[in-house]
Amino acid sequence: MKDYYVIGLMSGTSIDGVDLVYVRFSHNNSWSFKIINSKTYDYDNEWQYILKSLATKDIKSIKKIDKNYTKLLSKYVLDFIKEFSVTTIDFVSSHGHTALHDPSNALTYQIGNLRELSNYLGLKVICDFRAQDVKLGGQGAPLVPVGESYLFPEYNTLINLGGFANITKKINDNLIAYDVCPLNIVFNQLSSLIELKYDDKGKIALSGKINIELFNCLQSIEYYKLDPPKSLGVEWVNDNISPIINKFSEVSVEDLLHTFSNHFARQIVDNIKSTDKVLITGGGAYNDYLIQKIRDLTKSIIIIPDSEIIEFKESLIFAFLGVLRNLNINNCYSSVTGAIKDHSSGNIIIPEI
Repeated sequence: MKDYYVIGLMSGTSIDGVDLVYVRFSHNNSWSFKIINSKTYDYDNEWQYILKSLATKDIKSIKKIDKNYTKLLSKYVLDFIKEFSVTTIDFVSSHGHTALHDPSNALTYQIGNLRELSNYLGLKVICDFRAQDVKLGGQGAPLVPVGESYLFPEYNTLINLGGFANITKKINDNLIAYDVCPLNIVFNQLSSLIELKYDDKGKIALSGKINIELFNCLQSIEYYKLDPPKSLGVEWVNDNISPIINKFSEVSVEDLLHTFSNHFARQIVDNIKSTDKVLITGGGAYNDYLIQKIRDLTKSIIIIPDSEIIEFKESLIFAFLGVLRNLNINNCYSSVTGAIKDHSSGNIIIPEI
């Protein structure tokens, strides 16, 4: 089978920027990869504000933003190609950015997946990976686990600590994955109360103390009692976490971060086994306080990989999901999303000449 050279794009709920990777995928009995180039393009303050407010917009406004966001993504890709002198590209594989995600009402919308992206780039684009799964009765998430099972087969548990903490587990050759809890989306919201973008290495959380009433309130959230498949979105945070933060507004930011960190660590550990070998990636892997709390609470082997895998695993995975889609190989599993069947998802767009 030929090698595939792909540019992968990912913008997550942390809303810090767009992660781009240029990857070579090879197949010789099993799949392997080499990240050739990688870079994060940071959002400016205006785009951060726009993306954070998407959940409050009507569909007409979102479609207008979608057009401008598609132009922004194309600029990032073209800048990336120029900066790294990329010449061989089979296609671009893009997640876009989630504007709306409410699978219970058969709704998911990722901006940046318009046909214009392919036209601006003059390249084949594979994108919009979630919509088909929702139409088939699935959650449309998480999608990363299928790619993880191919590219990181040596781990039986993988956790991504991004805007949300999501987990992939291999149980008797079955793949099970779901969102465990919100994470950086809450940490960043709390950090903004003291005019910081984030809590660097969890230092502020470390300086606080636990608020037992808040901790017990968080532990009792109904979502944690649900069986997978299940997924979270910004709307869920607005409806379920923001009111709790408001209720405990008299608590210091230090104590809020400390208590939320302990709560999230507890939820994560409750979803892994002591015998697991666990790979942790995502921006939360840099949160020393959170990682230490996880290690304190479990006997599992916790592996933190090199910074490139920590930061770019999801864009790497979406590049690979594009490869599977290009080959018409299933990249969405019903055991993960709850769809009525396994399927190969993603729109394949050829530039109009």
